[in-house]
Amino acid sequence: MTQRPTIRGRLCGALLGAGWHGLSALLAPALRLNLRRRLARGKETRASLPQRRGLATRPRPPGLLVWLHAASVGETVALLPVMAHLLEADPALHVLVTTGTVTGNAILHDRLPAIAGQDRVIAQFAPLDVPRWSARFLDYWWPDVGALVESELWPNMIAACHARHMRLALLNGRMSDRSLAHWRKAACLLARMLSAFTWVMARSAEDAARLQQGGATRIDLIADLKDAAAPLPHDPAARAELQTLLAGRPVWGAASTHEGEDATVIAASALVRQVVPDALTILIPRHPERGADIAAHVTPSAPRRALGQVPAAQDGLWICDTLGEMGLFLALGAPVLMGNSLPGCAGGGHNPLEPARAACPVASGPQIGNFRQAYARMADSVQFVETPPDIARWLIPLLQNSDACHKAGACAKQHALPDSALVGRIAQALLALDPR
Repeated sequence: MTQRPTIRGRLCGALLGAGWHGLSALLAPALRLNLRRRLARGKETRASLPQRRGLATRPRPPGLLVWLHAASVGETVALLPVMAHLLEADPALHVLVTTGTVTGNAILHDRLPAIAGQDRVIAQFAPLDVPRWSARFLDYWWPDVGALVESELWPNMIAACHARHMRLALLNGRMSDRSLAHWRKAACLLARMLSAFTWVMARSAEDAARLQQGGATRIDLIADLKDAAAPLPHDPAARAELQTLLAGRPVWGAASTHEGEDATVIAASALVRQVVPDALTILIPRHPERGADIAAHVTPSAPRRALGQVPAAQDGLWICDTLGEMGLFLALGAPVLMGNSLPGCAGGGHNPLEPARAACPVASGPQIGNFRQAYARMADSVQFVETPPDIARWLIPLLQNSDACHKAGACAKQHALPDSALVGRIAQALLALDPR
């Protein structure tokens, strides 16, 4: 068990916190400039710039306000069932959701219409961790309860919440060995932040142990929020249109690819088509803005969905560089290779439960450090691959035999059934933090 912080440790944490407070305040002008640069690169929007400085978009609603913060797409999607439970539990409650990326914010707006009570959800970009910006955000919204997801540990924001006696939870807390090692030189600051959480949910037993090493004084729940997610939504009419477009062609998908692994996918596509000539690869980059760059490296050129282009019979690759359509492509039930996992990219993996819940056969590269628990749950229903020949050897039997493909997909789905009770437990724990 982790010992409670000593007086010396608390003093060290306070000093480092004060140092970060001062440094980030001095960096505010440079951060403003960087925000404008990010806007030019499409990583911010004109609406996000003032929100990044803690400015609000609408009045604070009366009554109980629960603030949920997610970094990007995966965390945002995982929070959606929790939002739904909170809104159902208290018809007067409002939820403020902040995200840290343009894609996360877009996914949130795309999915909100499916949630009952979505008119009581306020979506904003999170402020950067500048003292004045964090204070402006909290003093305007004054949430009754807050929850940060996974590894969103920002010293100024957490300190500002603590100073306002705001009860704060950490959901799906994640701490890798590498992250813990990076915090070694500021261990007392990490302990100061982790000890500020009233309620902590760790993603796995390993994460719980590392969070406790880092200074979390208690772990209230060990579970993965993404285990409770429903299958990604899709429009049945759009699915029927897509199936008509593909006209029965053998199809497979490379989902959420990152820079450094597209070449492997393209080479695998060519190998597959040597045996299955009409096979089509649907390449879905994690960041849609990469679509043009991927297309520039494909010979002959590949159609891009973002431009309204569709694959012709001779096309073996279709770049689907749109946002919020992953559920549509997974609904095809075709084999899926999960990106951010192959040699050549930064690695860490993506959630294999998403394709598995759509009854897709699943493969992954070896770099799965961010989702070890999910892959362990999937057991031998996931095929691990590294090279284009590996991928082709996995795909060809599935594309040639629809019964084998359906059987593999059903096996994957059986390993990925959602934990329907988990989100209710989390929502009730958050509501119990309300001091009223």
